[in-house]
Amino acid sequence: VGQSMWKLRRFLKNYKKETVIAPLFKFFEAALELVVPIVMAEIIDVGIKNNNDTYCYFLAFMLVGFAAMGLGCSLIAQYYAAKAAHGYGTELRTAVFCKINTLSHADLDRMGMPTLITRITADINQSEKGVNRFLRLFLRSPFIVVGALVASLIIDWKMGLIFLAVTLIMAGFIWLIMAITIPKNGKVQRSLDEINGITRENLAGARVVRAFSMQDEEISNFKKKNERLMKMQSVLGVVSSLLNPVTYVFVNLGIIFVLYLGGGFVNTGALTQGEISALINYMSQILLALVVFANLVVVVASGSASSRRVKEVLDLKPSLTEGEHENDEYPETVLEFKSVCFKYNAGGDNVLTDINFTLKRGETLGIIGGTGSGKSTVIALAERFYDVDSGEILVDGMPVKQYKFRALRSKFGLVPQKAVLFKNTVRGNIRWGKEDATDEEIVRALETAQMKDVLDSWNVGLDKMIEQGGRNLSGGQRQRMTIARALVGNPEILVLDDSASALDYATDFRLRKAIAENCRSTVIIISQRASAIKNADKILVMDDGKIVGTGTHEQLLKKCEVYKEICASQLSAKGGAK
Repeated sequence: VGQSMWKLRRFLKNYKKETVIAPLFKFFEAALELVVPIVMAEIIDVGIKNNNDTYCYFLAFMLVGFAAMGLGCSLIAQYYAAKAAHGYGTELRTAVFCKINTLSHADLDRMGMPTLITRITADINQSEKGVNRFLRLFLRSPFIVVGALVASLIIDWKMGLIFLAVTLIMAGFIWLIMAITIPKNGKVQRSLDEINGITRENLAGARVVRAFSMQDEEISNFKKKNERLMKMQSVLGVVSSLLNPVTYVFVNLGIIFVLYLGGGFVNTGALTQGEISALINYMSQILLALVVFANLVVVVASGSASSRRVKEVLDLKPSLTEGEHENDEYPETVLEFKSVCFKYNAGGDNVLTDINFTLKRGETLGIIGGTGSGKSTVIALAERFYDVDSGEILVDGMPVKQYKFRALRSKFGLVPQKAVLFKNTVRGNIRWGKEDATDEEIVRALETAQMKDVLDSWNVGLDKMIEQGGRNLSGGQRQRMTIARALVGNPEILVLDDSASALDYATDFRLRKAIAENCRSTVIIISQRASAIKNADKILVMDDGKIVGTGTHEQLLKKCEVYKEICASQLSAKGGAK
C-alpha cells in the first residue's frame, strides 16, 4: 500500500527519533490491552468464584493502572507521530517547491500548472496524513490481531481456529478493497487537477469571461467536471465504506461461534467462564483492530496514490542543464543568433526559423511584428528559458549553454509583457532587480520609469505595500514598477518586451527618452508599436517566425513591405511614415 510513501522515506531522516518512539509507544499500549482479558478472566475464575473481594479490588486497580499507562503511551505516540508527519510534509513540500523552480519553461508547459499546484498542496497533505496514520496505527493493529490470535490459541486451539479463519477472511477482503481503491484514488486526483485548471483559468480570466458573457457556459463546464469527480468519489466512498460493516459482520459471526461452541465446552469443563470471557474480549479486540486497520488502509492507499504523484515531480529531470562558466568578458558583440530554429512542441511547426542577427554593445535593437510572429520567443531563447532545436546563441561571445543560469540571466534586465509583482513593499519588489539597492537607487529607477509622481502621492513612499499580483495598482503603474525593477540593477542588456502597452503615448515617449538618457545598457525593445522602436539603431521585422527585414527605420521604409504596412497603419502622415 505504502510503496510510494516508502520511496519518499528520506524526508523522515531528520525525524528518526519520532518515527521510532511513535510506533514503539503504540506497541506498549497494544501490549497493555492484550493483558486486560487475562486479568478479567482471573477476576471471574478466581476472585468472583472464590468470593475474594480483596483479590477482585486488587485486579480492578491494576486494570485502572493499565488504562492510565495506556493513555499516557497513546498521547506520547500521537505527539511524536504528528511531529514526524508534519516535519515530513514540510520537507517534502520544500523539496517539491525547489524542484519546480529548477524546471524549464518547457517542463512546466508539459506538466501543467494546475497539476503542480494540486501536487504541492492536496497531494502532499494527503501523503502527510498517510504517514501520521501509518506511524500511529500500522504497528498497533497487526500486533493486537496477532496477539489476540496467539492468546486464543493458548487458551484453546479449537477456538483459536475460529479467530484464525475470521482474520484470514478479513485480510483477504481488505486486500481486495486496496486493489480497487488505490487506482481510483489516482483517477480522483487527476480529476481534481482538471477542476483546479478550470478554476485557475476562470480566476485569471474573470474579466474576459464576463466581457463575453460566458459565465453560464463556464459554470456548465465546471459542473460537468465536478459531477464527474463526485461520481468517482462516490464509487470510491461506497467501496471504502464496505470495510466497516463487513468487518463487523464477520467478527460478530466469530463471537457467535465462540459463544455457541464455548457454552458446550464450559458445560463439559473444557473451558472456564473466565476463559470464555477472555476469548470474547479478544474477539472484540480483533474487531476493533481490524476496523481501525481497514480505515488505515483507506487513508494510506490515498496517501500512497498522492505520494506517487509527488514522486513523479521529484523524479522529473529538468530538460535544461546549466553550464559551468561565468563569463566576465565584455566583447563588442553582446548578443548573436546563428541560424536559430525553434519549436515549442516536438513534431510541431517551427516558431522561429533561421534567425540570424548580431547586437553590438550600447546599441538599441527594436523587434517588431504581428502577434505570434515570435518576438518574445527570441528573448526566451536568449535567456535560455528554452533550448534551441538547431543553431546557436552567444551572449558576450560565449554559447548560452555554457553559462550558469544565474550568470546568464543576471546579464539581462527583463520587463515582461505581463507585469508580475509580488506581495511586498515597493522597496521589496524593486530590490528583485538588485538585492542591495539603496533607497536613492530605487527612487532614481522609479523616476526613470516615470513612476516618481505616483511615488510622491503615496504618504508611505517606498513602504507602500503592493498586493499580490499588484492588484492595488493600475495596469500602467504595474508596468512602470516592473521597468524600475529591471533598471535598478543597471543590467548589461535591458529587455523591454511590449512593456509600455498600458501607457499612453506621452508617457511612453517620456519613458523612452529617460531610458535613452539615463540607461547605459544595451537595449532590446520588443513592441507592436512602430513609434516605440523607430529610433532604434537596428530594427528586426518579424513575420511568421522569420526575419523579413533588418535595418534602420528609414531603410526599412524603403525596402520592407511588412514594415511599411505596420507604419502606414500606425503612424500619422506627419509623424513617421514619411
